[in-house]
Amino acid sequence: MDIHTYEQQVAEAAAFVAARMGPRPRAAIVLGTGAGGLAAQVEGAAVLPYQTIPHFPQTSAPGHAGQLRLGTLAGQPVLLFQGRFHAYEGYSLRQVTFPVRLVAALGIKTLILTNAAGGLRPTFRAGDLMLIRDQINLLGDNPLVGPNLEAWGPRFPDMSRVYDRDLADLAVATALQAGLRLQEGVYVGVRGPSLETPAETRMLRLLGADAVGMSTVGEAIVAVHAGLRLLGISVISNVNLPDAMQPVAIEEILAVVQQAEESLARLLRGVVANLPADL
Repeated sequence: MDIHTYEQQVAEAAAFVAARMGPRPRAAIVLGTGAGGLAAQVEGAAVLPYQTIPHFPQTSAPGHAGQLRLGTLAGQPVLLFQGRFHAYEGYSLRQVTFPVRLVAALGIKTLILTNAAGGLRPTFRAGDLMLIRDQINLLGDNPLVGPNLEAWGPRFPDMSRVYDRDLADLAVATALQAGLRLQEGVYVGVRGPSLETPAETRMLRLLGADAVGMSTVGEAIVAVHAGLRLLGISVISNVNLPDAMQPVAIEEILAVVQQAEESLARLLRGVVANLPADL
């Protein structure tokens, strides 16, 4: 797709959402696989099914409701994406990251990305939350490939601090105060949809990854390009032990994420409630 056509599509989607938006949201939140429980806590929400938003992709992945909520969470106006898009669904990374471009076009400065991820560190437990400190892109592509729009961001964005340190510190403080177990680590994004073999799991651990999933890294790259401040949280849905790998089904992953929803919701509510004035 021509970059100027894409730019126009983002502008039309942003105009559609802005016309239905109240005060500018303090944060946008993307909920990952199975993590839809927080959506019910958004008060006074206007619900926009993805198919009603101009040019918006449609989600086909399990555990992704496919709707945008505009309302209030912990006393703060928020925009919440209940479901995301993945390269394994056949979308280009431009399509996958369309919601991030929408967030930037709406003037929102803070983006919170969540996902379900397989744990690669033996000390992790299924149901843990992991603060994403850094990432590795193994999607085999980059959403910034092609012509660059200088109005959207620089040709070569610096990636030395993808995830905002102030937001990370806030998440750690919130978890400590709430008594939540919050791990920290590096997230690696792979294309999928097949899950990892034992040999691939060993490789990813050797590369320095602590959790693996099929999303987030492309969105994070675009968030950095657009100048957004970013927080990332993974729900560890299972732990991959390469010397004792057990078969895992998507139904099991969804069940674990749903059990962890209360902890995730408490963490995100606390973060949103205490966002600094400059965020």
